[in-house]
Amino acid sequence: MQAQKFNFSNLIRCTAVGFLLAGVLGSSLALADTRPRIGLVLGGGGARGAAHIGVLEVLREQRVQIDCVAGTSMGGLVSGAFAAGLTPDEMLQAMDEADWRDMFMDSPAASDISARNRNLSRRFLPGSEIGITPNGAVPLPGVVSGQKIKLFFNKLVHSEYGEPQIENLKMPLSVIATDLVSGDKVVFQKGSLTKAMRASMSVPGLMSPVEDGGTRLVDGGLVDNVPIDEVRKRCNPDIVIAVNVGSPLLTAKEIGSLVSVAGQMVNILTEQNVTKSLASLKPTDIYIKPDLEGITAGDFERYAETAKRGRVAAEAVVAQLRKLSQGDNQYAAWWASVVPERSIQPIIDSVEVAGIKRTNQDVIATRFKGYEGKPLDPKRIDMDMMQTYGESEFDSVDYSLVTARDRNILRVTPVEKEFGPDYVRAGINLDSILGREATYDLRLAYHKTWLNSLGGEWLTGVQIGNKPKLFTEIYQPLDPTRRFFVEGGISYQREPLKAWQNNKNIADYKVDEVRLDLMGGMQVGMLGAIRLGWTEKRREANLETGTLAIESGSKTFGGWSARVDFDQFDRLYLPTRGWMVRGSYFDSPDENYSKAELELRLSRSIGGLIFHGRLYGAGSPRGDLPAFDPVAMGGFLNMSGFARNQVVGDSVSYGSIRAEKVVGQLPLGLRGDMRVGMALESGKVGGRYTETNLEGWQNSLAIYAGGETPLGPVYAGYGYAPNGMSNIYIFVGTP
Repeated sequence: MQAQKFNFSNLIRCTAVGFLLAGVLGSSLALADTRPRIGLVLGGGGARGAAHIGVLEVLREQRVQIDCVAGTSMGGLVSGAFAAGLTPDEMLQAMDEADWRDMFMDSPAASDISARNRNLSRRFLPGSEIGITPNGAVPLPGVVSGQKIKLFFNKLVHSEYGEPQIENLKMPLSVIATDLVSGDKVVFQKGSLTKAMRASMSVPGLMSPVEDGGTRLVDGGLVDNVPIDEVRKRCNPDIVIAVNVGSPLLTAKEIGSLVSVAGQMVNILTEQNVTKSLASLKPTDIYIKPDLEGITAGDFERYAETAKRGRVAAEAVVAQLRKLSQGDNQYAAWWASVVPERSIQPIIDSVEVAGIKRTNQDVIATRFKGYEGKPLDPKRIDMDMMQTYGESEFDSVDYSLVTARDRNILRVTPVEKEFGPDYVRAGINLDSILGREATYDLRLAYHKTWLNSLGGEWLTGVQIGNKPKLFTEIYQPLDPTRRFFVEGGISYQREPLKAWQNNKNIADYKVDEVRLDLMGGMQVGMLGAIRLGWTEKRREANLETGTLAIESGSKTFGGWSARVDFDQFDRLYLPTRGWMVRGSYFDSPDENYSKAELELRLSRSIGGLIFHGRLYGAGSPRGDLPAFDPVAMGGFLNMSGFARNQVVGDSVSYGSIRAEKVVGQLPLGLRGDMRVGMALESGKVGGRYTETNLEGWQNSLAIYAGGETPLGPVYAGYGYAPNGMSNIYIFVGTP
């Protein structure tokens, strides 16, 4: 083989080309290095944080490329959404679709609560329960558990494509929370994005803390509301863009209530760490503080206005932002790298329920049958989450779509109440007709749940006041789905009874009743339940004052009993939409009579008004109703121009239509609204034992104001009937 001759001229030419290429590449790298690294800081401020979206709009228009972002509280929410690839327009659309007032009320729609829990919630104040543990009584950890808020976060960042993990995001992110035990700052830089967002927004006292690794996390604003230092640590930026939307301190005139004092204490802590953070800004950094005067931390419904104010503030520094602009192609390429791939939605291979300790896992798992082999439906999963949460056994119910060994697993994670499974429940009732009569009752009960693997319950309690009562009840599901059940109860109650004639109170009775119920039932989906069984009663009426109008004495009687209770209202007490059907039938073989009752209700919102219709009928299909088991008419929204149970007889026919106007809302986190309304009523009682001269149909008019409060529904109203009386009603509490 002949050796090749070394060519020195070729070596020179290759070397020259190499130096030329190296120079071009070096120039390009040097040009790239000239772009300053930019860190974005979005501070906390509750609803005022919607201003961040307006700032992001301007940053996007000016093509400012962000290298890392840090956020606290609402700033953590917007930061997380931004790092997950959401545009400002997408964020605004999500906020537009959100019902913020409903989001801060954890209770699901009444139609999403089982019939058993609807009944309990109407007898006892929702959220009043106190847990009984080996360490003593434990109250609720917050006004809001954050159930709906967390589901909103899941939807916002498209968790149906898989649970976003902070460490996998293309934009480095830091979300700030506070360790409630140690007081230390907690910085989320890995793990569940939605969990970090939820923890960072947990305002102490309003929202329950988030459990994480044995610690309890709350709002990061307590320790670092404008986390400038964290963004410097995250990506060592040359320029920091810091946005401060914090609430100013209250004035002396604004501080009065306990709530305002607590709020001022939080504001003081926040402002102290904000002042320290802002002092670290350099002359080259950009500071944006939107004018948010008049917008409070709870004004989430004013998000659009708040975002516009953020935009105005960013436009005021647009000259500085323009210096950071990138070319169209470079910016588009960067943003495309931030947005995760969402073209193909994963198919669920299996469902697992995790974290259950005392609750029967099969009871929860049955609700999530049928998910396998399909992509995750956000609407369906949210509905099933809320229905599971509505069982009142969990602090929260969440989900995540995770991949393990090439399988997509829908992991359902209910968090059982730490202060259960035994509870003390309370209810209060004040029912008064001014100048005529008033009753005041306090209801307390001990509620023991999960007596066995199928979820048996025992409820026993006492009512003290004008209608003293003792009761104990057992409820036992017969299968894991809780479709079939048996229940039994025994109670004693003493109730005052007034007898009326010609609108005059002619007699007062004390009626004692001992009652025993043994029933079997079936849940009909989420509609409600039907029951069939035996009811035994002993009633004794004793004349206290006045003229004998109803036979005194005692009577023991029993019979077969059937009940149906279907309820699709959206709220427990003051619905805006939905319907209800409630009926009962009792047949006493020994006394040779039967008693039937049927009630129909319908609510609809039309324009700015809420309309309610009600039809009620009761009577005796067989025989006549005896004096010891009659039906009655009279009372607020039950022929309001007559006193409570003024007209007593063998049958009742009643109809009413009401119109209400919402005139106010309770503070964020408290359920309900305030309304004014008017009712037109008509009714007739046959076979009368009292008001024997009151023939035919009677008409009544009522006007009222009221709403749902932490003490239950509250009403003040006036009722008038041409043949009745003028009554002024006051009602507070649970029926």
